[in-house]
Amino acid sequence: MGKLPVTSAVLTNRFERRTFVLGALQGGVGLMLATRLGYLAVAQNEKYQAASESNRVNLTLIPPRRGWVLDRFGKALASNRADFRVDIIPDRVVDRDRTMETLAGLLSLPPDKVRDIRDKLDKARGFQPVEVAASLDWERYASVTVRLPELPGVIPQQGFSRFYPTGAAVGHLVGYVGAASAEDYEKERNPLLVTPGFKIGKDGLEKHFETRLRGVPGARRVEATASGRIVRDLGTREDVPGKPIQLTINAGLQDYAARRIGLESGSVVVMDCETGDILAMASMPSFDPNSFSDGIGRIEWKMLSEDDHVPLRNKVLRGLYPPGSTVKPMIAMSFLEAGLDPSASVGCGGGLRVGNRVFHCWNRRGHGTVDMAKAIYQSCDVYFYHFAQKIGMDTIATMARRLGMGQEFPMPYPGQSYGTVPDPAWKKKKYDKDWAVYDTVNATIGQGYMLSNPLQQAVMASRIASGREVMPRLLLDRNAPQPKSMGFRQDHLDYIHAAMSEVVNGRGTAGRAKLPVDVLMAGKTGTAQVVGLNIANGKSGQWKYRDHGHFIAFAPFDKPKYACAVVIEHGGGSSAAYPIARDVMTYIFDQAKAMEVLDGFEKQWGGNVQQRMAARYDVFAAKYGASAPKPVPDDAELTERVEEGRKPADAPATVQTDAAAPRPEPEQQVSAPTPSPTASSGVTPPAATVGQ
Repeated sequence: MGKLPVTSAVLTNRFERRTFVLGALQGGVGLMLATRLGYLAVAQNEKYQAASESNRVNLTLIPPRRGWVLDRFGKALASNRADFRVDIIPDRVVDRDRTMETLAGLLSLPPDKVRDIRDKLDKARGFQPVEVAASLDWERYASVTVRLPELPGVIPQQGFSRFYPTGAAVGHLVGYVGAASAEDYEKERNPLLVTPGFKIGKDGLEKHFETRLRGVPGARRVEATASGRIVRDLGTREDVPGKPIQLTINAGLQDYAARRIGLESGSVVVMDCETGDILAMASMPSFDPNSFSDGIGRIEWKMLSEDDHVPLRNKVLRGLYPPGSTVKPMIAMSFLEAGLDPSASVGCGGGLRVGNRVFHCWNRRGHGTVDMAKAIYQSCDVYFYHFAQKIGMDTIATMARRLGMGQEFPMPYPGQSYGTVPDPAWKKKKYDKDWAVYDTVNATIGQGYMLSNPLQQAVMASRIASGREVMPRLLLDRNAPQPKSMGFRQDHLDYIHAAMSEVVNGRGTAGRAKLPVDVLMAGKTGTAQVVGLNIANGKSGQWKYRDHGHFIAFAPFDKPKYACAVVIEHGGGSSAAYPIARDVMTYIFDQAKAMEVLDGFEKQWGGNVQQRMAARYDVFAAKYGASAPKPVPDDAELTERVEEGRKPADAPATVQTDAAAPRPEPEQQVSAPTPSPTASSGVTPPAATVGQ
């Protein structure tokens, strides 16, 4: 049977069926597209509107301005200044070598600086901004901005940078800021920490008060093209600056004290002995916090890390030294409290025999007949050897702790070295040894196991001066209550004050410390030996073998208001310390006279602190240039290195087996005539005392 003929009706039927199927398919697809478009336009409207906006609008954080650190009069110790800067975001850089070559030419970067930046880029996480240059002038900043299309990853910006007007003078006092490390970001997960130009406190007060000083970031919204070109500003939310902190510090006095230390290695602490306010707390040599904040280079790091004067150590809080004879007023107070009559005397012929041994006085020719006052102002060791054995070390140690020795104070710094106040129980616990007579002998001249830091010595001077339980404080509080009385008898205090005044203003060991103003200062010298006489004489020779010099003081002596402590490392004795104390205390009463003295010294020293540091940098740069062998440590390593550099000297590792041979106390007194055996102190004893 043959096929049926294909008629027009059949063809029409087939076409209509196929058309219907195709139409149905097209309609289904259209319905699906319409449904999807409706879903995207309605249900997903906010999502894609935000995505579109983010492609069109760039949002950048504006680092907040840090709160200022102010002195007691409102003068800035740490402030902010307008800044043009350039940073690099490592993971956005296409050609690192070409980028660095271009930037070096545009910004006139020296070879050592370029090498420092390359080191930091190698160590940085991809998202961490690396500072190329800061504090740029407009011309160099503009030269970078016009080349941005060929410098992907380079971020020029205008903002504010941390500025320390007096530089190294406040390095240890205020601390410094730096870029947040990867570890910092892991802790906070705050995008502000990886914002170019933002820095956080890394040390000192900057770190301790980070939350208060940081502030709240601002934000800037701009419309940009796909290539990143800014079309227009859409709005800016200003940052909220951090809150300032006001310290008890006198900025002028702080700067003067730091400069007056000069070429020495040491520290100066000045306190208001009525309130406990710290007016100056200088540790020199120091580091310039401006350099640390801008990103320290390999040349400057080499200068700091190789300096045997340890500029990274805060000597005020972490320097530990035998206090030497500065403890003698404290020991005399313990004698008075124990009932010793201050007129009780002992004959000093240059030494004291105890058992089958002779313990020498610093003056081998002897002091003749010595009572308590004369023992203080002539610093007679024999007097204290003799009566300390009668009173006992437990009584002396108790007084030492009452006056602040061995005490850790509530200061806004990470850690203090609080030293040692030895007594029989301490030695038994630490060394499992019994207390011996030579331990008492050493302690009474501030040697042996006895160790203190300069802040403790300043507190001791303040408490002896005021008779109050003064606690050092750094945050200004004009409404703080007056420290409570320590319960000392006023006649005991008056007697010690008069004897300490004689040290400076009469027949004592520090006549050159007398103030050149109409104010009398009381004080006490101290020389602490570093090595035995068999190695060096303590006055000359190799620097590290010279004796430490100490001086504590307060003024006016009859109505104490200010107290200070000066410690000069390896200065050769107290004669290196008390001229500094004299000039620092002079500044309080007559700034013009004090500055005249300092200006004369700085001409001899080669300029002020900043000028000398700059000159030294030039010498190192000329010698090493970009070949300086030590790379700049990254942020975490730098913090670790700073902490290592601040480790204090350890306490004696071995038990003392002999008395420390005392050094000559007053340099100008060594060849003085032997005092008359019948000479009296000339200091009126208290009206009522209990005899021995």
